[in-house]
Formats: sequence, structure tokens, C-alpha cells
Amino acid sequence: MTKRPRVLPVVATLLIALGLSACGDDPEPGDPSWADGSPKPAATAEAAPPEAPQEAPPSAPRTPSESPSTPPFTMPTKAAGTPAARKVVDAFKAAGLKVTNLRNRTVDCGPDGAGTGCAELLVTDAVKVYVFPTEANATNQTDIWGADAYRRGAVVLSYLGTKTSEAERKRYNDTLATLG
Repeated sequence: MTKRPRVLPVVATLLIALGLSACGDDPEPGDPSWADGSPKPAATAEAAPPEAPQEAPPSAPRTPSESPSTPPFTMPTKAAGTPAARKVVDAFKAAGLKVTNLRNRTVDCGPDGAGTGCAELLVTDAVKVYVFPTEANATNQTDIWGADAYRRGAVVLSYLGTKTSEAERKRYNDTLATLG
């Protein structure tokens, strides 16, 4: 048997004691003041007219992630001179690289998705093409992904979660490098 004191019964007892002490004084049994669920005497509660509910001022509908003090999120735009994600994918296709199961996942760039802060995101089975608003953003994300990413300017290729071989990755990277 263990020699450690049993903490659970002590903690449970303390929590119960705190809960009971927070309740305060209860009315005597038979006291009619709590009969209708209000702390007012029953006669006063019946005599008082019901208050009209106050209507809230009209406002624009908010999404659950917005607060009154937070401005709405706007998607960043790609830097001038940066190729669009679609142009990168088209270059891959022209080079004979796989672009199967192409999906536009730009919505995942925002705060409700992956939150990477990209301006565009196209995903294939072999590679994900991220276009960031600046080279600094792209560099930061490439540093996070490490060896599973390749950056050229503000465009990042991610191989996370893919089965793309090293030789194929080099072909994708080289194709992106030609778009410069």
C-alpha cells in the first residue's frame, strides 16, 4: 500500500465546503418569498408590472470569430510581379509534372483555415503552391516547414503530407525557378 496521503477526498471536501459557503443564508422552511423563484416577497412580485424587454440597437451581423473590437479579416494580395498560383501549376503541367486532383484552397490562407497568411493556395496530390504577399512572409513559412518546402521569391512549394520523391521535388523546384 502506498504511504502517500489520498488527496482526492481532501480536495472534494474543500470544494463542497466552498460551494456551500457561497450559497449564503437560505430562507426558513415555509417562507413564501421564494415560492415563485424570485428573491422578492411573493406579494411584491405579483403586484409589480412586468418590465418590457429592451431591444438591442441594430448592428451588422458578426461571424463567431469576430469581436466588436476586431476589424474584419481581409485576405492579403500577392506582391506585384509574383506569378499567380495558377500560372505555377500551369507551368508544372506544361513541364509534364503531375498536377492531379487540383483544388483551390485559398480560403485556408485566412484565420479560419491554416492561418498561414498566404494570398493564394492551390493544392495537388504532389505539391501545394502557396503565394505570399511578400518574400519575408514566404521566407518565414519556408523556415517553419524546413526541408519539406522550397521558396522562390514569394512563392513556396510545400511537400508536407505528400509522397513526392526527391527527384520529382527537384523537377517541381526547377520549374518554379524558371518562372522567376
